[in-house]
Amino acid sequence: MSYVVDFEHVSTVGLESSPVADALAGLRANEARYFKNKYDHVFTTHPAEDVPDLVDYVTKVLHDERGLVIASKPLEATEAFVDGIRWTHVFYESGLAVNVLYTLEPGGKRAVGFKLSDGMEVPEELADTFKFARQKSKLAGTIRGSYFVVKGEY
Repeated sequence: MSYVVDFEHVSTVGLESSPVADALAGLRANEARYFKNKYDHVFTTHPAEDVPDLVDYVTKVLHDERGLVIASKPLEATEAFVDGIRWTHVFYESGLAVNVLYTLEPGGKRAVGFKLSDGMEVPEELADTFKFARQKSKLAGTIRGSYFVVKGEY
């Protein structure tokens, strides 16, 4: 069942099994607010098991680009096509959120972003490779984020 993310009344719907469910819900709401304000897009997530193609896409990009395998269980995923950009997000049980920004025009921006929910440890698979910058959010507390540029074609 899909869930329209409400960034005014943050809910843990679909994220209850996460040990940092409240912070992950705030992070998801922060993303929803960004997409509403920047693109007037309604951020709607789906249980990961209902959209395996989205989870597989993010998994493939991570593996092919950096040899990364996320150990945590994916809980939710979503995809948006806005302003010629394909945005694919996966939210994991550990509190990690991964997004793939992929401009459809050749030569455009293409990157993978990682965001860590407040209160979670840096996942072992990311700890040695990435440094995380901190950002304050009214919805999510402190978000730690990092990214890398995608070089391949997906």
